[in-house]
Amino acid sequence: MVRFRDLRLGLLVAALVALGVALAGPSWTLPRTAYDFIIVVDITGSMNARDYTLDGRPTSRLDAAKRDVRGLIAQVSCRSRVGLGVFAERRSFLLFEPVELCVNFSAVDEAIAALDWRMGWEGDSHVASGLLRALEIARDLDVDLVFLTDGHEAPPLPASGPPAFEGEPGKVRGLVVGVGETKPVPIPKFDDTGREIGFWSAADVPHENRSGAPPTDASSRPGWHPRNAPFGAADLTGNEHLTAVREDHLQALARETGLGYVRLAEDASLPTELAAQARRRLIGTSVDLRPLPAALALAALVMILAGLPVIETFRIRRRPPDWSVVERKK
Repeated sequence: MVRFRDLRLGLLVAALVALGVALAGPSWTLPRTAYDFIIVVDITGSMNARDYTLDGRPTSRLDAAKRDVRGLIAQVSCRSRVGLGVFAERRSFLLFEPVELCVNFSAVDEAIAALDWRMGWEGDSHVASGLLRALEIARDLDVDLVFLTDGHEAPPLPASGPPAFEGEPGKVRGLVVGVGETKPVPIPKFDDTGREIGFWSAADVPHENRSGAPPTDASSRPGWHPRNAPFGAADLTGNEHLTAVREDHLQALARETGLGYVRLAEDASLPTELAAQARRRLIGTSVDLRPLPAALALAALVMILAGLPVIETFRIRRRPPDWSVVERKK
């Protein structure tokens, strides 16, 4: 009996001490990695092409990009700062500057989910110019960049190529994410009310950019004249009405600007690729240790109120009879 009484007292003291520790609010600071970046998503017409699958159904490149970007921010650590922008025509437009992710997670997630091609202000798609503008925005904010696009230039680039990058390669870190499959697919066409009415045809789009100097083979084209028809007299036809991810173009842009490149595919992990390319910011994160002593206090009380009485009852039942007491009674 004395032993159980002492054990009960010891457990009660332990429970009180553990409860006091829990009320003191202990914590432990752990180093974690945070990131500061903006996400810029291409919302031009070719991003409506459906060459991805979501829940077993064909889905557009824009929807696939939004799905993966929402997955990215769900895995980035707290105290990271994330901003959001869109690209259309030749400009990247910042919707909001980087904000602390965990405090504003719902607002950021809803903003990404609400991205729509109807937000575009022009129909052209000068991807290289849009990337350069996004780099300027990221540089001015001193953050990294995640730029998602299929790389489809509309109209096509001139013979002189994309605009020159005049910044410092690697000054802005981050990723160019190629969106789309390598097999060309048609581009959905919409009327003025936003109703899908079919696909763009070869006659609907330009297949050559005739601004700037003509290509070197222009003199061999029918009807070529150095002054009156420097690009030739016949209209070229091609496959600009179809779209596939332009990986060579995007990889060249990434190399020139010092960014990493990854294609949005089933096995691609944006958090891993971002961690490999972006700048890391070490932060101290406080871990709440109160649940541990509180659990110990609870376990001690349970043992006092339930465990010890059961053990005591079992011990009494197993105790052998005292025959000397029995003899005296006789």
